[in-house]
Amino acid sequence: MNKKEKALFAVNALKEKYPGALCSLDAGNPLELLIATRLSAQCTDARVNLVTPALFEKYRNADDFARADVADVEKLVHSCGFYRAKARDIVEMCRIIRDEHGGKVPDTMEKLTALPGVGRKTANLIMGDVYHEPGAVVTDTHVIRITNLLGLVNTKDPAKVESALRAILPPDESNDFCHRCVLHGRETCVSGRPKCENCVLNSVCSHRVKTSEKQ
Repeated sequence: MNKKEKALFAVNALKEKYPGALCSLDAGNPLELLIATRLSAQCTDARVNLVTPALFEKYRNADDFARADVADVEKLVHSCGFYRAKARDIVEMCRIIRDEHGGKVPDTMEKLTALPGVGRKTANLIMGDVYHEPGAVVTDTHVIRITNLLGLVNTKDPAKVESALRAILPPDESNDFCHRCVLHGRETCVSGRPKCENCVLNSVCSHRVKTSEKQ
């Protein structure tokens, strides 16, 4: 089985196990998703979801955030960690979105990554979830770990993982596959204590094969 065949097997197996492939960040619109994703850096989605209701209640749109006092935003996002940098980026990115993009979250990788605090991981999430762009690959830590274990990639570098997966995943499935990897990583392929015996991917997992050979 080559990598494309293995990738397709993984896509179908995870689709069957997790029919719904929704982002675990709570957001009511593209701007809220962009901000929630920025807050999720080095922070759990669960924690972000506890913080954002009050944040989005106070600041309703890009103009509200652009005019916000950074110190006030810091107080609201403090528990997400790295709150000073995150608050600064949120206010500045919203100023740019208001002034340069008419209040609308950009719809290209180039424009998204030009925003403060927005890297390719965040941009791919927006391109996939909001604009449904084929080929979006979100290199979450679960995605990186699981695809390495499967033998689909052989690098921990997010940019290289993205490029490698983009070459072998069906473009229309890549975004949902990444969401499903997150769910699978939390439930079954848990870091440091994988439940390989219960894994729907164990028949194609390179790590599983190597582990079995050593036993």
